[in-house]
Amino acid sequence: MSSVYGVEHHSVRGPLNATRAATAVLDADGTVVGWSPTAQGLLGYAPQDVLGRSIDTLVMDGTAEEHVAPEAPAMGRVARTLRMRHQDGRAVRVTTTELPLAHTGPGPARLLALADAEETEQWEALQSMLRGLATQSPVGLAIYDTDLRVVWTNAALYEEMGPSQYVGLGPDDMVTNGEVLSEAYPKTLEEMMRRVLATGETVVDLHYRGRPPADPERDHVWSCSYYRLQDAGSVSLGVCEETVDITDRYLAQQRLDLLVRAGAHLGTTLDITRTARELVAVAVPDFADQVTVDLLQDVLEGDRAGARRAGGVFRVLAEAEGAAGTAGEMAVSGKRIDYAADSPQARSLASGRPVLEGPAGPRDDDGSSPRRSCLAVPLRVESATLGVVTFTRNRLPRPFDPAEQAVAEELAARVAVCIDNARHYTREHAAALMLQRSLLPQKLPRMTGVELAHRYLPADSSAGVGGDWFDAIALSGARVGLVVGDVVGHGLRAAATMGRLRTSVQVLARLDLAPDELLARLDDLLWQGADEQEAARMEGDELPDDAALGVTCLYAVYDPVSGLCRMARAGHLLPAVVDPTNGSVTFPDIPAGPPLGLGGLPFETGELTLPEGSLLALFTDGLVRTRDRDVDAGLDGLRAVLAEHGRPLDELADRALATLLAGPVDDDVALLLVRTRTLDSRQVATWELTPDPQEVARARAAAAAQVGVWGLDDLVFTTELVVSELVTNALRYASGPIRLRLIRDRTLICEVSDNGHTSPHLRRAGSDDEGGRGLFLVAQMTQRWGTRHAYSGKTIWAEQTLP
Repeated sequence: MSSVYGVEHHSVRGPLNATRAATAVLDADGTVVGWSPTAQGLLGYAPQDVLGRSIDTLVMDGTAEEHVAPEAPAMGRVARTLRMRHQDGRAVRVTTTELPLAHTGPGPARLLALADAEETEQWEALQSMLRGLATQSPVGLAIYDTDLRVVWTNAALYEEMGPSQYVGLGPDDMVTNGEVLSEAYPKTLEEMMRRVLATGETVVDLHYRGRPPADPERDHVWSCSYYRLQDAGSVSLGVCEETVDITDRYLAQQRLDLLVRAGAHLGTTLDITRTARELVAVAVPDFADQVTVDLLQDVLEGDRAGARRAGGVFRVLAEAEGAAGTAGEMAVSGKRIDYAADSPQARSLASGRPVLEGPAGPRDDDGSSPRRSCLAVPLRVESATLGVVTFTRNRLPRPFDPAEQAVAEELAARVAVCIDNARHYTREHAAALMLQRSLLPQKLPRMTGVELAHRYLPADSSAGVGGDWFDAIALSGARVGLVVGDVVGHGLRAAATMGRLRTSVQVLARLDLAPDELLARLDDLLWQGADEQEAARMEGDELPDDAALGVTCLYAVYDPVSGLCRMARAGHLLPAVVDPTNGSVTFPDIPAGPPLGLGGLPFETGELTLPEGSLLALFTDGLVRTRDRDVDAGLDGLRAVLAEHGRPLDELADRALATLLAGPVDDDVALLLVRTRTLDSRQVATWELTPDPQEVARARAAAAAQVGVWGLDDLVFTTELVVSELVTNALRYASGPIRLRLIRDRTLICEVSDNGHTSPHLRRAGSDDEGGRGLFLVAQMTQRWGTRHAYSGKTIWAEQTLP
């Protein structure tokens, strides 16, 4: 026999019902005077085994679990769950209940009904579930007979639809204006249910819209499921309907779809009228019956958006749903509109907030006169008001609710951005130039190791400014990072990319990365953008003219202690180097690397030893390449200018621009001139230490003595502490020789180098930790500290401000 969750269909009467249960007849003393075959099947005892015995002899020790018998709560019958002894000796959990017999005197007095406890519990759970579906379930349930007439509804459906009588109604009679929204299904519920009844096909999540009697003024949307009901002989009994009100979720999805369409279709051009028409195409007729766009006169004239001028606003577009369901023009664009002071549009412009004008009045008795809802939303960017857009509903069945007002604000915000972009389009070159100048360094830092001069010249072409940049960065150990780069392309994107790269170089340089590694990190930053542009190109999409298509860069690190300059370049021109003794100008063969953004290709570092007074020129190709001159001719001209290296750097920079760029330039130009210096040997002290703990004291004493020689007595104690901690750290975590170096520059620099590659980490030691406080003390007592790595190991350094 078929079953559901292990409960047989014939168990509707329950396992303790007298017609199904195992029974024992007891006298007044509890002696068994009757024993049914079902009881024998349950406990294994034949009648002759138990007749005349007390029923208590079959009960094992233990406390009985009592509860009201679910089959007869009104009678107060109590069911008990007992552990009874089976004939084979095992324990059986049995649920029992007693029924008194109409008998007096000796003989039968009680009827004891017994059932397997597990079966009883399953049956009780099933009954609880059925009661829950009928009275507590949030899902609306209705049962239809084979004529598709309601024969039963649960409490949820009754509560949702209102206090009406639904028995005998058809599926389409319970709501007004009903409509099946899901595609590939019949247009009415009755047709849908007849198909389910005929085929047995189950229907899940069919969307249906209508107005229930409990809320006749508002459309609701339900998710409906249907399945056929059959008896044990597979005879059709009718159809069961499950419904869940998903109105809020459905409307939220509609609003989301509207915003998705807006994101795809708004702002495809920089034409204001075209943008307004795109808004109408998105909003009419699903969101509003009519849309109007009005702008302030300032905006139409291309001026900065500001206070509203006297004389009102000017109509850009007003369109509404036509008779055929398409947008039809309602007013001529460019018309001057004077709104009354109390109109929603005037109040929205004045307050900078949306203004909703509710329905004008109730519907007529026949429902033929719709209510009007008007929502005016200001077009704003930042703190400026550009105009107002008005959404009107004359025929749609509901006024704007708060969630739809938020959607209208989002649409208006997107349109405002598009209009503002069009207004700013003619000023893009000036804006990009201002951005680029703000991103370039205004003043380079003063450093002991180099003398600097720089020049930047923007392009004169209408293509917009480019992305050339330069920089000089103070590094640890008195070293200097020098960079010059060129973002290929023009416009705001190139300028923004330049600013991002300049910031990235500054951050990466202060990590003391080798030049080739720094360029590799920059390449990773640009790889994703280049990959996306390549994908767009493969799909045939047109790239904007100002797209940043690639980047060239040269990065150098100069050490004034050793005079060593290490460089790496990514598709960039070679630097010029002027020998201080004979004035010869060379372009050293630094290994070439690919432009940044190609991804995955290696970069190499080259090394130069620069005598004191050497002149280094880093520049972008705009300096030496023009429309009328090739690169080689430009390099020859630069060589002639740099040959006069004895001149002041600012004068040399001016002469280079005047000589090489006599007329208008087609590309940005960046030039960085660097004259090298070396630190005097009296400014540097170095000690080689052996990996012996006794060397800590020697290093501390030597450093203190040297600081005293430099006249920095106030820094002796701090220097001793720093040297002690850094040398101890090197002895503990590294092996091999250790080098201690002090540099007296603009700050007092202490460096400890070893052959280890593990970076130290600053942490706070616990109160019971024996170590871990060294770097914390160093960080607290110095201006700054850090670690730089080399192929042979690492260097931990710390700087102190000079008194």
